[in-house]
Amino acid sequence: MKKQKYFYCFLFGIIAVLVFFSVSKTILKILYPLRYENYIEEYSSQYELDEYLVMALIKTESNYIYDAHSGVARGLMQITDDTALWIAEKMGIDFEPEDIENPEINISMGCYYLRYLLDYYNSDIQLALAAYNAGMGNVNKWLNDYDLSYPDSFRQSIPFSETQMYLEKIEESQKIYEKLYKNT
Repeated sequence: MKKQKYFYCFLFGIIAVLVFFSVSKTILKILYPLRYENYIEEYSSQYELDEYLVMALIKTESNYIYDAHSGVARGLMQITDDTALWIAEKMGIDFEPEDIENPEINISMGCYYLRYLLDYYNSDIQLALAAYNAGMGNVNKWLNDYDLSYPDSFRQSIPFSETQMYLEKIEESQKIYEKLYKNT
């Protein structure tokens, strides 16, 4: 009788754990949505980017709202009109400013730009993401102003707290996206 009671308690415990993880994963998928995965996969691959990094960037920039606006930046990957025109010229594509809210065009341009920044900053993800957020001019100034012989000190030396938090959000979101959507 006692063994049967322990067995049922053990069984209930296993079921409770499984339900908890199933519910928490469902909640995380609501908090960390994934849309436009075909475009993310296509352009991440084309520009040799980690697709989970692109997912995290979109989450951080727009929370997957295709027509998001924040000041002068627009779309999923929050690209300014000037940057979009520059990217379109580099990509050799016809572009109208309203195109920036088209998810495919926005993701294509955002991935192109992220690849450009990674190449410019010798594959340093923190520098590239800081430039994506604060601009290359600011990052280049910071590189001249601070001793970056210890790369881990770069984030702490950024004078913009928004950019510091931006890097942290993307890093955490990238880990979550990988756990939630890898092999699904």
